[in-house]
Amino acid sequence: MPVALAFASPMLFALGASPDGSPWWASFVPLALVVVIFYFVILRPARVKQQKVDAFLGSLKVGDRIITTGGIYGQVMKLNDQTVQIQVADKIRIEVARASVGGYQGQPAVVDGSES
Repeated sequence: MPVALAFASPMLFALGASPDGSPWWASFVPLALVVVIFYFVILRPARVKQQKVDAFLGSLKVGDRIITTGGIYGQVMKLNDQTVQIQVADKIRIEVARASVGGYQGQPAVVDGSES
């Protein structure tokens, strides 16, 4: 018997049946439960939140009064694909990344400022 086959045979038999006689797929049930719980607790809420943020950033328009994640209040004056120009004071305009817009003034933040 070749050496590789001699080492692999007991391992293959160990995978084929459990000592208590339960089916081979029963050992995968706890792993499947962990994966399902991970999906519903971590992945799904994150995806829903990202869709909400994307919808908010897509709905920005000129004239909206916003607050950035850095705490700068202003009014949208110009929109680009990646940037937003906001007026923060009389004749003072700054350009910020579109992703740094946190929400509308006076409403709960859509984008959490602690995320990167």
